[in-house]
Amino acid sequence: MRSALVVIDMVNDFVDGVLANPAAATIIGPIERLCARARAASDWEVVYASDAHRRDDRELTVFPPHAMAGTQGAEVVAALAPQRNDLVVPKRSYSAFTLTDLDARLRALDVGRLLLVGQHTDCCVRHTSYDAFCLGYELAVSPGATTVYAPGSPEPLAARQHAALEYLRTYYGALLEVPAELG
Repeated sequence: MRSALVVIDMVNDFVDGVLANPAAATIIGPIERLCARARAASDWEVVYASDAHRRDDRELTVFPPHAMAGTQGAEVVAALAPQRNDLVVPKRSYSAFTLTDLDARLRALDVGRLLLVGQHTDCCVRHTSYDAFCLGYELAVSPGATTVYAPGSPEPLAARQHAALEYLRTYYGALLEVPAELG
């Protein structure tokens, strides 16, 4: 069984654009290091699952237009740009599995274990975790390479991140650590 590092929503509009998240800057370095380690390992894939919205996407009834397909806002930030052999999965909803071919692509590569990193622990990472759990993937989430949406609440960021991670551990059995081979 192979593993995949899934980088979620590290796009320009979520880092410093329309829905900028100041907390995102703190996870770019850790994600960059994990990507390098995963690319160097023979049994790991690197997957980018990023918003690439169309005008009629349901999410745009809740949030202003962001990460619109084909725009600079939907591109992965330069420091984390996908490499030639990485999988790129455009997504139109919170989960990287909903309305995408991610599951089929992972199964074709015999991937059975996922390490999720990126944004937002309490939204897109959470919904992706739920689908991964329901689809039978082994699941890990890196606490140091994920973050909640900082402007989303007046509650302290660390408390919100902790609660989001505990939810994933409690309800989806997610390991809250980086697998040893990438650590």
